[in-house]
Amino acid sequence: MNVKIASAQYNISFLEDWQAYDQKIERWVVEAITQEAKILVFPEYFSMELASLFGSEIYSSLSKQLEAMQALHNDFIELFKKMAQKYECIIQAGTFPVRIASDIYRNRGYLFMPDGQFDYQDKIMMTRFENEQWLIAPGKELKCFDTIYGKIAINICYDSEFPLLARKQVEAGCVIILVPSCTDTIAGYHRVKIGCQARALENQCYVVQASLVGDAAWSEAVDVNVGAAAIYTPVDRGFPSNGILSVGQFNAVQWVIEEISPLACKTVREHGQVFNYRDWPLQTTFVS
Repeated sequence: MNVKIASAQYNISFLEDWQAYDQKIERWVVEAITQEAKILVFPEYFSMELASLFGSEIYSSLSKQLEAMQALHNDFIELFKKMAQKYECIIQAGTFPVRIASDIYRNRGYLFMPDGQFDYQDKIMMTRFENEQWLIAPGKELKCFDTIYGKIAINICYDSEFPLLARKQVEAGCVIILVPSCTDTIAGYHRVKIGCQARALENQCYVVQASLVGDAAWSEAVDVNVGAAAIYTPVDRGFPSNGILSVGQFNAVQWVIEEISPLACKTVREHGQVFNYRDWPLQTTFVS
């Protein structure tokens, strides 16, 4: 079944109140739905704009904003649950830092379904910033999610740079990997971009990157954000020769929306010019 997928280049705002956030999210969702998108992907840490609701003492502190945002966690879930149901779509709601113990947080990417169900993938690989400054803990489980469009996986930003994670997910049946990302340098953006393209090539699947963009000088956590959203594909017959179905204008605020065909991944794995997916196990012959 073909489906239109929308990947966000999302900007951080300074919010007046929760209603302003609710309205902003609905505007984004409506814009994508109006273009017939059925799967929507937001960026990593896009939820951090909610810290602006707590005042400068909170949003100027890395640790205090994590704690304060827990008061909005349930509201965040209910908002995206409502959006997915109201507009009959699947929403990958970027990430939200969730406290799972008194001093342990995880970078959690939720996936909301049209029927009101939802699940999540925790980020597995931590960046130096998350490890050394923010003290975010790594996730413990790698998941795949069943949808009417086939199995979907989530690699959160840095996760996309480690091939064995995506490999395990595609071997479990995923042909769509969603990559919510947040990068504060051009080099960081390209690391994730290259990782996404490599995962699409070697697994002969779709990889969809969403990017946080623009400056938010008030924020201690997401003050500088650069990147572009994109939809990457296998590099083979029936797909773009460069493996790029669509990419946004760098640092612009926009949706990147294209139609994808999950069935086409199965076709290229069986009849492609090369068999990257099938031939993966042959590597183990040479690597002990």
